[in-house]
Amino acid sequence: MALSVGISITLLACIGELAAFSGLLGIGNILLLVQRSRPRGSISPKSAVDYNGSVYIKDNYHWASSSSQISACSFEPGTIEDLGKALKILGDTRTPFAIKRGGHETNPGFSSTQGVQIAVYLFSDVTFDSNAQTATVGTALEEYGVNVVGAKVIGVGGGYSYLTNQYGLAIDNVAAYELVLPNGTVTTIASSNDPDLFFGLRGSLNNFGIVTHVTLKTYPQPQFWGGRISCSEDQLSAANTVIAAFTANPVLSNMLFYDAPTCSEGIFDDFLAIPHIDKDISTRSCVSFIQALPLNGTSGLKIWVLSIEEWTKSLLNDIANETLLYSAKLANASASIASYAVDPYLDSIYNHVDTPSAYPDSRRRGYSFLELYYAWINPNNDDLVYDTVATSSNHMEQVAITTGQDVGNVVVYPNEASPSTPLEDIYGENLARLQDIKKAVDPDNVMGLAGGWKL
Repeated sequence: MALSVGISITLLACIGELAAFSGLLGIGNILLLVQRSRPRGSISPKSAVDYNGSVYIKDNYHWASSSSQISACSFEPGTIEDLGKALKILGDTRTPFAIKRGGHETNPGFSSTQGVQIAVYLFSDVTFDSNAQTATVGTALEEYGVNVVGAKVIGVGGGYSYLTNQYGLAIDNVAAYELVLPNGTVTTIASSNDPDLFFGLRGSLNNFGIVTHVTLKTYPQPQFWGGRISCSEDQLSAANTVIAAFTANPVLSNMLFYDAPTCSEGIFDDFLAIPHIDKDISTRSCVSFIQALPLNGTSGLKIWVLSIEEWTKSLLNDIANETLLYSAKLANASASIASYAVDPYLDSIYNHVDTPSAYPDSRRRGYSFLELYYAWINPNNDDLVYDTVATSSNHMEQVAITTGQDVGNVVVYPNEASPSTPLEDIYGENLARLQDIKKAVDPDNVMGLAGGWKL
């Protein structure tokens, strides 16, 4: 019992240290909370608080270094109950915090903080129900021979997936959420027991509490056929011609995907015929396929996504020119990557379920995406790169609109939207309903202490 009380005091001391310079918490409140933690409310020895060292560094680490901050301390909850107790303390003391799992958020301050960094690495177990064909995740499912609609790259939960054309968005395949509510209680949310909150959780990020486990539909997963083909600049025209004809993948580095061990004859012949400088195509596992995508940069990062109705050769040529223009302009600004990725989806991707969700606000048709991906090293160039991405994004949207594409009022994908994006542009017609749910679930606005878009 002494150990668990000690950990509880450590967490509170961390909060008190933060409050000492923020003016949010007095010594009397700390002592009161410590007293309440003995013995029944104490945090168990399965959880840990760190101020420095390797665990602290891991807890604060983000894939994009521009998204990392130096927190007052990090907290790794070992049980869901401990997480609930910590969230209650943070809410009572009005202490800023952040929630991080994979650390792939690219907007600074959305999953990082100068307050208490919560890292939920320990909630990584997987339970596969072969009768219901669902998985409560966690991590890998390869050993069970099944897959879920999820990541396109390592470490990303993903709304859009290589399986989205077949099965819809990741949120379309959620059966239930295990959720720590803002008041610290733990509950399971499904469409059957709380349709409003289930609607809100599917696309509105961290506004309603902390999700610890997600139960997802699974699908039998054979090996994939596919991988990466990289081409040099002199093959731009050939690549654009093939991509426009096929409505396929990124310029110069093409990811080919076929959901079976052997690709049907002739489908990708035009891609395979383009002269290339690198090729990694084979029959492989899902994990091997995702690892083939060369996205391991950890420097400053900015991702911005635009909706596209149709890929034409003219549009692809404009995208290629934009890539070359800004990669040259930023060559002296420590930029290591200027990438414009073409992500193709069928316009039927939203038709796999008829249950509404926070995102998208309309399921009348689906869209493909142009994904702007910039990486740089020197933080002194942050403003320059951010301005460049915004300028290029606005320009490319106008190019698409000028060619007759009706994409000016499509809601923005929240996972990859700019931090300055208005809530109306993300949630559209759903915003008012989401704000009503927020008032009911989190009347004290505890989740407002964490970063991200706030309802």
